[in-house]
Amino acid sequence: MPPPEPGQHTTFVPRASGGNIDCKELQAGSTLYLPIPVEGGLFSIGDGHAVQGDGEVGGPALECPMERVSCTFTVRDDLPLATPRAKTATGWLTMGFHEDLEEAMWMALHDMIDWMSSLYRISRTEAYAYASLTVDLRITQIVNSVKGVHALLPYNALR
Repeated sequence: MPPPEPGQHTTFVPRASGGNIDCKELQAGSTLYLPIPVEGGLFSIGDGHAVQGDGEVGGPALECPMERVSCTFTVRDDLPLATPRAKTATGWLTMGFHEDLEEAMWMALHDMIDWMSSLYRISRTEAYAYASLTVDLRITQIVNSVKGVHALLPYNALR
């Protein structure tokens, strides 16, 4: 999704509205939730990877064509977002993107704490405590000038 600022924007870097996320957890069957910062959405897709490790470290991840990708779009007015979030086969993801890797980590973690608080109807303080027990922080990528971190909350981590 493009950012809300007018003008031309590179698709090279990840951003709060999506962009080049490069998260290996986003596989067939995943649901990616993106903020819609511009009228009409203007969604585009590309840069598929057949194989990639956590923390994409160089440009040549094993790129693959995208002609067999099938996407379904649903506008969710009930899910206000400031940054991407995903539902994968193993759990919920929140993401943070910033030039500073530590800042990206805090963004992903704070969004996960907010999500846990909403999902389980607990306070942010409780969610923060549970996050130490249940949430995995993973490097999404370091290859671009903007770094990415994602927080993973496995399903049924809290019952």
